[in-house]
Amino acid sequence: MIDWFHPGLIYILGSALIPFFRGTLKKVYLLFIPALAFINLLLISKGVFLSEGKTWSLSFLGYDLVLGRIDPLSTVFAYVFVIASFCMMLFALHVKEDGQHIVAYLYVGSALGVVFSGDLLTLFFFWEIMAWSALFLIWYRKTKASFGAGLRYILVHFFGGACLLGGIFLHVQTTGSIAFETFQWGVGLNWTNLSSYLILLAFIINAAVPPLHAWLSDAYPEATVTGAVFLTAFTTKSAIYVLLRGFPGVELLIWLGAIMAVYGVVFAVLENDIRRLLAYHIISQVGYMVCGVGMGVVGTPAGEMAFNGAVAHAFSHILYKALLFMGAGAVLEVTGKSKLTELGGIYKYMPITFHLYMVGAYSISGFPLFNGFVSKTMVVQASAMWHLPIIWLMLEGASIGTFLHTGLKLPWGVWFAKGEPACKAKEPPWNMLVAMGITAFFCTLIGVYPKILYDMLPYPVHYEPYAPAHLVAMSQLLLFTFVAFWLLRKRLHGEPTITLDTDWFYRKAGERIIWFCEKPLMTFANFVDRFVLNAARALIWFSKNPAAAFEIKKKEMLLAGKRRLAKSVSTDVCEQALEEEKRKYPGELPGLTLGASIILILFSFLLYLALYLFAIP
Repeated sequence: MIDWFHPGLIYILGSALIPFFRGTLKKVYLLFIPALAFINLLLISKGVFLSEGKTWSLSFLGYDLVLGRIDPLSTVFAYVFVIASFCMMLFALHVKEDGQHIVAYLYVGSALGVVFSGDLLTLFFFWEIMAWSALFLIWYRKTKASFGAGLRYILVHFFGGACLLGGIFLHVQTTGSIAFETFQWGVGLNWTNLSSYLILLAFIINAAVPPLHAWLSDAYPEATVTGAVFLTAFTTKSAIYVLLRGFPGVELLIWLGAIMAVYGVVFAVLENDIRRLLAYHIISQVGYMVCGVGMGVVGTPAGEMAFNGAVAHAFSHILYKALLFMGAGAVLEVTGKSKLTELGGIYKYMPITFHLYMVGAYSISGFPLFNGFVSKTMVVQASAMWHLPIIWLMLEGASIGTFLHTGLKLPWGVWFAKGEPACKAKEPPWNMLVAMGITAFFCTLIGVYPKILYDMLPYPVHYEPYAPAHLVAMSQLLLFTFVAFWLLRKRLHGEPTITLDTDWFYRKAGERIIWFCEKPLMTFANFVDRFVLNAARALIWFSKNPAAAFEIKKKEMLLAGKRRLAKSVSTDVCEQALEEEKRKYPGELPGLTLGASIILILFSFLLYLALYLFAIP
């Protein structure tokens, strides 16, 4: 067996060579990197490199840094990350800026680093690279809005990183281990629980759990056309991976996930920007995964069903959400428009883009024969197996909203709503269409033949997605949703408004904090600054000749008293004498006699001795 080479390092090191290639050779090289990583993963799965259950570690400061942990959970996430990165880079092949390609591959490589991390320090290292590389995918759009969104993005993730680091320090302090395993979860305030709370908080920030989600719907629509496609896949799905690894079966996550599923579709109702609408549906779909993590109690049939469902849905979501953002990005690329109120009637100019987009829409909506159907229904079925009717109802309701807006409202508003095209349009470059076609193929392949995905999951799958009961139930739900949309389609069209989300509270709170810092706090700081400076000047002045300084201050006080008591008496002579003393100050310092000097030294020594013997414990 030969040494293992980290798949993430293929992207990270490979990105450094991108500027040295030009033209067609650069395009070939950009696609060669994910192809090489895929071959590497195949060799790992065949046991040519590290076999399953083995690790690749380095010794650092007395700890073992596990850079490579190979098991079914890490492998399935790595496969979909690599497959998606190939399709995404093909979609971005026409981009001429090397910087965009470099940060995109840093982003993918760091996400793979998170997936293969077997210890908390390695996890934190790649976690931070992932956040900073994502920032530049947003900033590369080079607009005022993208700069602001990127700044807010990194501030939120800086807070999340601080929580993660604090939790890691507490965990190491209390357990003595940096191993990334399932964390202790319980009620009560102790250091072990506190470390778990901090780490969980960091994870759910990256998973965009409300009310900590606004960074996603704020930043993703402001990224570049191709950068947004990359962003859909890795940050939130890496968060799902670490939740599966660290917090399976935590009941809190069941309710958070169900709330996410409903929350995302509700805000999508109000949204006019097509990429922001899709961003809200990321929150909704990730909610299914978070809910699956919460129900994923290992060792029980329902728990393993939920665990597998969360993994399978993460796999499917990466593919169909990338396809949806590719379709929306293609429209933005050729029209320059992203608002439903500015689009419509472009089907005759972009029919291929429409049909490829609809494959993603069918997938996210849970249509039979598409990958979303064979993964999402596993989580819903697990909620039924756990006898959680409220959770089941929330997840089913979110499915209705998903089809209503991603599968009906958005394509209708973009391609059909107006008789005449609202703007000039044409099919996007060939590489975009081919990338969408390959991604659509994977969405369909997994939907038609789910065994490919089920065989990769961590636990044996005992689930038949195409059972008649499942097909009838889903078909009814989709059919009646379509009828409702058709009757209400005019009312569901986009409105040229801005949707207020929880980021409104952040912004308002930020304004108050800035006001407090600029007004009361700065006024107090200036007062303290002036007080300290004046006190320091007075102390320096006094220390030059204490005896003369006392005499001057005494005369100033006497002179002030004379002015108050006898206002008619002239004090000009006294004032002139005092000014003359101040001018001559400090003058010659009075010398101490030999005896006085000895007494002062002895007194200082006795004071030090007393402090040493009695004051210092």
